[in-house]
Amino acid sequence: MSNKEQTYQRQGFGEQLELVAPFGLLIIDLVEGFADPEIFGGGNIPNAIEHTEKLLAHARNQGWPVAHSRIVFADDGADGNVFTLKVPSMLTLTENAHRSAIVHSLTPNKGELVVRKTLPSAFFGTDLAAWLTFKGVKTLLVAGAVTSGCVRASVVDAMCYGFRPLVVSDCVGDRAIEPHDASLFDMQQKYAAVMTLEEALVKIG
Repeated sequence: MSNKEQTYQRQGFGEQLELVAPFGLLIIDLVEGFADPEIFGGGNIPNAIEHTEKLLAHARNQGWPVAHSRIVFADDGADGNVFTLKVPSMLTLTENAHRSAIVHSLTPNKGELVVRKTLPSAFFGTDLAAWLTFKGVKTLLVAGAVTSGCVRASVVDAMCYGFRPLVVSDCVGDRAIEPHDASLFDMQQKYAAVMTLEEALVKIG
């Protein structure tokens, strides 16, 4: 155990989070722009998409509620915000822009919720929490991009709403590995369970 892990353990962080049914799946921002290293992608995001295809197939087979999120701004940028002051290119993610379309291999099925958002969290200012509650979800598996941004923000909000987040570590990706690893560590210590896809499927079936 590293000194860092010892410090967190001594201070009482990192307890195991019991994962209880019913389960749901949230796939965050796996759109064409985040799949393209020339736009918003890179790093281990392609690997995350590949693993998420398997997770989505499992969720559908099990009949879990599935939600997807997209960042979607108005064509004229009228809904720009502090997020777009920091990252102006986010304004290019408009409703009909190819870069804002969910990647083909993860195309939502009928009955799956698609959340449109203009801020990092898939919960902030959306009806996602109400929808998941209506569906009876207790434990929310989380996949998507990027780990240090919209994934982390959504996981923190999921916890705040009373859902038990399970971050599937090889189904989330970032354009750089350092913030990816740091965010997984931080979420595991404070907010969520973190497991690989294989570990998660063994754990919850």
